[in-house]
Amino acid sequence: MSNFNIEDHPHKRLNPLTGDWILVSPHRSKRPWQGQVEKTVSDERPSYDPTCYLCAGNERAGGKYNPQYKGTFVFTNDFSALLTDSPFGIVDEGNLFQAKSETGICKVICFSDDHSLTIPEMEVEDIRKVVDVWCDECAELASNEMINYVQIFENKGAIMGCSNPHPHGQIWSSSSVPTEPEKESKTQKEYFEKHGTTLLGDYLKAELLKKDRILVENEHFVALVPYWAVWPFETMIISKRAVQNITLLTDAERTSLADIYRKLTIKYDNLFEVSFAYSAGLHQAPTDGNDYPEWHLHMHFYPPLLRSASVKKFMVGYEMLATPQRDITAEQAAQRLRDLSDVHYKKQTNK
Repeated sequence: MSNFNIEDHPHKRLNPLTGDWILVSPHRSKRPWQGQVEKTVSDERPSYDPTCYLCAGNERAGGKYNPQYKGTFVFTNDFSALLTDSPFGIVDEGNLFQAKSETGICKVICFSDDHSLTIPEMEVEDIRKVVDVWCDECAELASNEMINYVQIFENKGAIMGCSNPHPHGQIWSSSSVPTEPEKESKTQKEYFEKHGTTLLGDYLKAELLKKDRILVENEHFVALVPYWAVWPFETMIISKRAVQNITLLTDAERTSLADIYRKLTIKYDNLFEVSFAYSAGLHQAPTDGNDYPEWHLHMHFYPPLLRSASVKKFMVGYEMLATPQRDITAEQAAQRLRDLSDVHYKKQTNK
């Protein structure tokens, strides 16, 4: 029998942030990007759309009107999933039937007044304004005694359920810590108590030595494909300094975050020369007033595209009923992304 080779043979990889395992089957698709690349119809949009409920001056779905804003614009979601005035309540009918009320605040952040732009097509100074809004909103929400966690995220592309192409993201803040950050709190605390250093700090140092999965690096952040990635081209942005939440970033770090956010998403767009769909979000420490030295700020990117602009990876069958599985290794995905230009395909002179 041949010796085990992680590049050739089926194996499982551990996600130390969640404690979950993923099945990797590299023998099924050693070079998944070969073959025809199907481009979608151009997604060119006007700078202003009179029918868009996020454009400046337009009426939103809830009947309110946006101001004639320039740059970023924040408002409380007209159809919030969480409400501030939900009455307190508990359902406790033994171990099998339990529920409790949940309160919170949901906000929408328009990244730009220009309807045609997405993050990879914006300038760093304009993305920096988005980062500043994230910081300001997090600080304000964290000061609310009702709020114990702030989740910043972006759904990009109709394939990810985004109902409006105007560049925007969301912030959902809640009275309890959501499931995924709660998992990460547990694993990071266990690691910190054992080693005295942050899990992601040590992981990042190891990745920078290996360089197999590094995509983009600047003075303060690194973008990489995590060793345990589930989605075909899943990535993470990790701060080099062990920062517990986004409000603690220095001025220079805020600019660096904007810079690497742009560079990573340019590579995504260049992969299939399409506005690349993903769900992305920052994970940071809870805002309940306690200290969390184990927490290390990072941002997840979960894109569904696999072989082309129109072929999506679905979590079905074995993945839904047993465990997540992928064919291409994290190293193969990283190599494919790393080799792409840092210049957006729409701006490349040879196009």
